[in-house]
Amino acid sequence: MPIIRVEMLEGRSLEQKRELAAALTRELSRICLCNSDSVTVVIDDVAKTNWASGGVLQADKLPSKN
Repeated sequence: MPIIRVEMLEGRSLEQKRELAAALTRELSRICLCNSDSVTVVIDDVAKTNWASGGVLQADKLPSKN
């Protein structure tokens, strides 16, 4: 049972997540020759206040859309 974990900054729409899950499942199934029903995709939305790179929070780098 393949599991794909995606961690990304919050802000994607439900439709974008649906499309991502479908595309990842389709391609993993094709490449690994497995049944798509056995593929699990977990999407973790991470708040900009909980993600830092280069020692700087993304909340301090990226403008808020709120």
